[in-house]
Amino acid sequence: MSTEPALWASAAGGLILMEAPSSAYPRGTAGAGQTTSRRGGDLRRFYTRPHHFYGGIDLHARSMYVCILNRDGEIVVHRNMKASPDALRQVIAPYRDDLVVAVECLFTWYWLADLCAQEGIPFVLGHALYMKAIHGGKAKHDTIEAHTIAVLLRGGMRPHAYVYPAERRATRDLLRRRMSLMRQRAALLTHVQHTNSQDKRPEIGKKLAYKANREGGAARFPEPAVQHSIEVDLALLNAYDRLLTELERSLVNTATTHKAQIFYRLRSIPGGGKILALVLLYAIHHIHRFPRVQEFVSSGRLVKGAKESAGKRYGTSGTQIGNAYLTWAFSEAAVRCLRANPAGQTSLARLEKQHGQGKALTILAHQLARAVYDMWRRDTVFDLDKFLQCIMERSGRARRLTGHPGDQPGNRVLAWRIRCVVERV
Repeated sequence: MSTEPALWASAAGGLILMEAPSSAYPRGTAGAGQTTSRRGGDLRRFYTRPHHFYGGIDLHARSMYVCILNRDGEIVVHRNMKASPDALRQVIAPYRDDLVVAVECLFTWYWLADLCAQEGIPFVLGHALYMKAIHGGKAKHDTIEAHTIAVLLRGGMRPHAYVYPAERRATRDLLRRRMSLMRQRAALLTHVQHTNSQDKRPEIGKKLAYKANREGGAARFPEPAVQHSIEVDLALLNAYDRLLTELERSLVNTATTHKAQIFYRLRSIPGGGKILALVLLYAIHHIHRFPRVQEFVSSGRLVKGAKESAGKRYGTSGTQIGNAYLTWAFSEAAVRCLRANPAGQTSLARLEKQHGQGKALTILAHQLARAVYDMWRRDTVFDLDKFLQCIMERSGRARRLTGHPGDQPGNRVLAWRIRCVVERV
């Protein structure tokens, strides 16, 4: 695997070119121990602290397969058991003096991480998408997976993810639940519009997202069955509105208790609002777990990872590695911050002329993430004028590097790489 900086540029030479690790996870998480990483190289975090015993657990909702190796790689425990704290305590009791436990990052890991924290046992949460040694095997079952997890942990080749603090997991999960409910609400609104189009009824003309515009909505349709269907949609919409209002009020109160100052700074992003600030606050949690801005934007899926070998490029990879909620938040914020903002709309029009609409919004989302990283670390509010100025300066540099007829393609890419690595916008 190449250890050179993972740099990427579009074929047109105009998007974002920067160091782009596949993902970014913190140093020094609970039980993380030492990590192996190098500036400019593969920034995956590997657990490398030595122990007498290494435990790999293939965890499920009702059962788990436990494999414990000693420092020489010999198997001392290899059994299937019930997924319960008491059963695990009993199995690891003879080895707990110097034991580390690793599990793959699936939805069932909360209780196991909390148990290890209570018992003072180092805990490593493995990155599921990086476990190629498991997913790429010819055979795959619980026995092999538990043993492979322990072997990778012992060899220092276990990529680990961020262990989110227990005291804030419930609020983060409630916020994600709110996003799921909002999608269901949007599906109801879409169904009403589709039904209206099916029967070629006159356009509704009002936004049904507002409760006051829903009165008499079912009477537009002559068929009783269609009326009943629309009444169900409208009744569910009213219920969703009531529940979501209460849920959002609770989330805001909790956020002001946890990190009130950062929450209000995030709200300084134009058009951001409470929900986007909440998503960013609980998805990021602690900005200092990202040592560099490149790792932060990578964790938000705002850069592409390059696949390269022997000087040849084979496309991109790692598109699903990172926090999808950060991707949504920055993409939404990039659009909303331009509303009622003539200067921002002018900047977007200039970028669209060079790169097209989709790529222009991608550039804005990327730069917005860099701005949030900077304002969080510096404890400042969002500066829209400086943000737009940085976008225009970067866009102007890209045009100068790629637009001169005397430039050679290789020289343009090299110059763009050097600028983006050494400059911090």
